[in-house]
Amino acid sequence: MYSITKDLNFCYGHRLMNHAGKCRHLHGHSARVSITLCTEKLNYNGMVCDFADLKAYAEKWIDDTLDHNFLMHKDDPLLPILQQQKERVMVVDEHPTAEFLAKLIFEHVKQGDFPVKEVTVWETDSSQASYLE
Repeated sequence: MYSITKDLNFCYGHRLMNHAGKCRHLHGHSARVSITLCTEKLNYNGMVCDFADLKAYAEKWIDDTLDHNFLMHKDDPLLPILQQQKERVMVVDEHPTAEFLAKLIFEHVKQGDFPVKEVTVWETDSSQASYLE
């Protein structure tokens, strides 16, 4: 099995409205995402995938969808306030955790016909969450 991993960076904000700790407050992260592709056979150039192709596909979507966006659960009582203030908000059906982000990015990369095996999101240098198939 061959694999490659591409790391990308983005910034986002969120809050976990039912969390007992500090994460219940509005806050942001400078996140890193690692996208790992795996395959049994290399392509005609002897690669799993060109890093540039993976970067172009994933980075554009991350920049357009997640970067400098505030992720909020659809039932968060603060959502209407941020929307009234014309803040950039992505409303989601699940709690906007690092685990949620890893799965969201995984699904997007998979839709691009990349042989994605795992996506890991680092919220901080020492805290990460992964989604893998």
